[in-house]
Amino acid sequence: MATLPLPLVSVSGPPADCGAAYGTAAADLVAANNETYLARFRLRAGLGRSEVRAWGTEFRTTTREHHPRIAAMLDGVAEGSGVAVEEIYALNGRTELLYGSALRECTALGLIGDGTVIGQNWDWHPDQRPYSILLATTDENGFSVATLAEAGMLGKAGLNSAGVGVCVNMLGCDRDGIRGGVPYHVILRAALESSDLTIALRRVCSSPRSASINLLIGQAHDGPGGGEIIDVELVPGDVGFLHPDEQGRIAHANHLETGVAVRDYLKDLGSSSFFRAARARRLLAGGMSMVDIFADHAGFPNAICRHVDDRDVHDDKSETIFSVILDLDDQRLGIAEGPPCGSTYEWVTLKELCAELS
Repeated sequence: MATLPLPLVSVSGPPADCGAAYGTAAADLVAANNETYLARFRLRAGLGRSEVRAWGTEFRTTTREHHPRIAAMLDGVAEGSGVAVEEIYALNGRTELLYGSALRECTALGLIGDGTVIGQNWDWHPDQRPYSILLATTDENGFSVATLAEAGMLGKAGLNSAGVGVCVNMLGCDRDGIRGGVPYHVILRAALESSDLTIALRRVCSSPRSASINLLIGQAHDGPGGGEIIDVELVPGDVGFLHPDEQGRIAHANHLETGVAVRDYLKDLGSSSFFRAARARRLLAGGMSMVDIFADHAGFPNAICRHVDDRDVHDDKSETIFSVILDLDDQRLGIAEGPPCGSTYEWVTLKELCAELS
């Protein structure tokens, strides 16, 4: 297997067992990541530990109601890691707790051709790189998922053994911050746990939300019908959809493009997002590879290949900490430590990842 640029945690069994094994294997990383976010919640949102746990309790309730198998896995992560269960749920709701903070994630691309390929640059605070892992799970039915994750969380960009893959962009609107939603990263995991594109759409659209999220969801080729990709802008109380162009190309960044009836926060802030998505589409149309697009520096340092902007204060700093490309037909992924302009992609199959049980 390729030498991966981040730790691998590979576990198997029913959800509770997977979660407990994950929590045990990554206990030090989970605890450290949790403390990092507790500090960020205090600084950026004014939330102390008791308030964070109150949010976590609500997130646990909504997750149990809408996604009980994922709740069992998160409960297991808490058990295995020794981190309070309310804090594990708050960690998976870090986007909800930081709503209104500067939006820093990401550029996602999709292409349907001979196969279905999606990918993204994950732009986030560089201090989070040491707490990032590749999580591979195989459940009691043999269903496998491999996903980037921050330690203690269950999902980000990833793919599964049914040929479904997901990439993600942070969004922000004037409805964010309402109570009663399923955590952002639980919604991501729900998509990754889906057997096909329709089930993924049912799960993410039916999940109540407290924060806005964009999902680029792909399905591998399956018989004569070929593969498919759809982009889903999920805001509290509404959903918008984008589709690939006639040549099967699609891209998304961090601003709303579907016309859902909300106020996009980036309109008040300004952002490289407003040119990154359009530029990525244009480069795809010109035949540039995803690898080269993810290394593009137009608008440097706030480019598709994001570098730290020294004009930002420390807590607002962002860069591409990892880049990932998901080949859904061959069930393999390529990962480069970011910024990807200075890295190579290490490729590994889902089968290889799930064979490396911790």
